[in-house]
Amino acid sequence: MHLTDAQLAKIAKALGDEHRLQILVTLGQRPSMVCNEIQAPCELAQPTISHHVKILADSDLIITEKSGRHLHLSLNREVLQTFTAQIQSWL
Repeated sequence: MHLTDAQLAKIAKALGDEHRLQILVTLGQRPSMVCNEIQAPCELAQPTISHHVKILADSDLIITEKSGRHLHLSLNREVLQTFTAQIQSWL
């Protein structure tokens, strides 16, 4: 897998917010979480969480799966690993 410059820029922009970084760290602690489980550790209102989740999903950093009324979230480890590998190749 190789990310385009546009994908790299979109990911970098998504990572540029401390709340989105916290969401990623929280998701990294478990294989999958329901969206409302992120609210307590991140101390954000539900609409704010939804906004950040949408940005993370649009940049392919997380995978979302709807199940009834619940939105299950997990890290897209493949994209994260590819992103870090491409960044490291610049060094």
